[in-house]
Amino acid sequence: MKKGLLVTVFTVLIMSLTACVQEEEEAPQFLDVKLSITPEHAEKGETVLFESKVTYGEENVTDADEVAFEIWRSNDENHEKIEVEHKENGVYSLEKTFDVDGTYYVYAHVTARSMHNMPKKEFVVGTASDKEEGSSSSMMDEEEDHSGH
Repeated sequence: MKKGLLVTVFTVLIMSLTACVQEEEEAPQFLDVKLSITPEHAEKGETVLFESKVTYGEENVTDADEVAFEIWRSNDENHEKIEVEHKENGVYSLEKTFDVDGTYYVYAHVTARSMHNMPKKEFVVGTASDKEEGSSSSMMDEEEDHSGH
């Protein structure tokens, strides 16, 4: 009888510990930011649309602490940082026109859920200018991921 009770207690204890371990093994959620630029090659005076789709796991983030686009022309020390509000479905956007030809860069600074993510993209207005040192020629097709910064 004691042996049966001991086996039952041991079984319940093992099942409880297994349940705790399974809860702890759930995949951590991350702040994901998909930055898009439309068009990626604009003409002077044409409106350029910058959008950041912000998610945390499967959830659209509609209440980020900060979303701002930092935009500058290649090799220019003057960077413009523009804060934006949530539009819909986790999308934060900005429309802007440019009067000077050149290669430009944009960071989407996003802070939400105690995390910061800042993807970077390159785009061109009119005729491209020299790229900044260290920038890749295929950056228009790739996002630099600076999560955790």
